[in-house]
Amino acid sequence: MKNFLIPTTLELDTVSAVKSAINQAKNTNCEIILMMVSDTPDAFSSAQFLREMRTALTASQEEVLETCRYIIEHTANCKLKIHNQYGLSASILKGIIEAFAVKLIVLTHSYKQETKRIHQYLVKLAGNQKCPILHLGTEVNKEDFNKALYIENAGANMHVKDVQQFLSANFSFEIVSQTGNFDNDYEQFAPYLSEAISKYDIDLLVETRKSEKIKFKKVKKHSINEKSGLPVLSLYEELV
Repeated sequence: MKNFLIPTTLELDTVSAVKSAINQAKNTNCEIILMMVSDTPDAFSSAQFLREMRTALTASQEEVLETCRYIIEHTANCKLKIHNQYGLSASILKGIIEAFAVKLIVLTHSYKQETKRIHQYLVKLAGNQKCPILHLGTEVNKEDFNKALYIENAGANMHVKDVQQFLSANFSFEIVSQTGNFDNDYEQFAPYLSEAISKYDIDLLVETRKSEKIKFKKVKKHSINEKSGLPVLSLYEELV
């Protein structure tokens, strides 16, 4: 059984995230957890605490949620769960992943653009979890991916065959090309990347990651996901 965690503020691309999760389930039973995180209310009494925990959804958020429910109701093998989380830490997120037996975290472009600190914190915490992360691209018209380009991290000491073996055991992606990491020279390598994407009909990038110390920087570093516009599957190195 594959379970999927989708942190969300119920923007429109949440629908694409749900569809992507359904495609990754490949007709096996799955549960899709839409998780909405909020700061813990700063209240002196339990009554005030409960009042402030009640957050009404906007009309557009209600519409997105109803669309997700409709899709799941018409997908026999999937169930939908709404999880409201107040307060967040590394241990809390790890506990949520373990409690729901999450096999993949799906992060939408809109969620990573959220300005509230708790949403930014969740994205950073997710990167330190061992669970694979699918970063959806800026284009939301495709939810199923097949051909992947592996971006090799020179310091990872990991062979492409090991990565493909992990993908074959857990996903339906096939690595059809590979390249070195070009984070610092993206503009220089962008033409070569575009050529490979066109030549091999690539619709997904695959990268590996390590645990990092969480820092909030004033100048945000753009990821390969944001630069290329393509979805990126990020694998924790110790997991592969």
